[in-house]
Amino acid sequence: MPSSPTLARPALALRRLARAWLATIVLLAQAVAMPAAWAQTTGSVASATINAAEATAPEAGIGIALEQQVRQLALSGTQAGAPLGTAGLPRFEIVIGQLDARLRLAPCQHVDPYLPEGTRLWGKGRIGLRCTQGATKWNVYLPVTVKAFGPALVAAGNAAAGSVLTAADLMPGEVDLADDASPAVMNAELAVGRTLARPLKGGQSLRQSHLKPRQWFAAGDSVTVVAQGAGFSVAGGAQALTNGIEGQPARVRTDGGRVLTGQPVGDRRLELSL
Repeated sequence: MPSSPTLARPALALRRLARAWLATIVLLAQAVAMPAAWAQTTGSVASATINAAEATAPEAGIGIALEQQVRQLALSGTQAGAPLGTAGLPRFEIVIGQLDARLRLAPCQHVDPYLPEGTRLWGKGRIGLRCTQGATKWNVYLPVTVKAFGPALVAAGNAAAGSVLTAADLMPGEVDLADDASPAVMNAELAVGRTLARPLKGGQSLRQSHLKPRQWFAAGDSVTVVAQGAGFSVAGGAQALTNGIEGQPARVRTDGGRVLTGQPVGDRRLELSL
């Protein structure tokens, strides 16, 4: 017997209502579960990002561990390449600069610091940073400044260019020997009686470049030429062809007619290194 249309309509409505409630329950369940899953996924990504940043993101800084390696490398390079006469310095200080802020380097899991070939760490210099483990390999240079503090002469007060130094003009002090390319003067005997080539401020380190070069002989003077080698020294007479200015090469002609070039080192004295 066919069903009545009047009875079929309520049944159809009930089924539609049930399906709507079921869909609502599923959506609610998904909404409850989603924050936990989202948090797990987000936490994993954040962790990976943090780990990558901790490994090394150079544009933000080089990290403590790498900084220690750089300092140690700079210190060993400084001690190996320090100028003569500066051995046994009481104190070194390594100042690490900043990478160029315009650099955009990929995160790197391992960075090797190294000393570029031919680099002499004394004063301003640089250390190389090479990425060896990362999606993108890169190589940059990090500026470093080496300070080497030791005893040397400083000015007791202001002194003008052209003035002749006396013992009262100088006093001992601790200076950064690497602050200037010109060597610091450590012995007063090498400075007293010398003429200043440029002004000197009180407390300033006296450098060889502050002292006017001495003229040890003039062109035409008779000079003594000393040739020094490993375990021997030979001296002979010659005539100066040029003025003998301290720190500048000079030419002389020997009694035998040979023209030699050497360094003026004293009153009418020229030294040759063999």
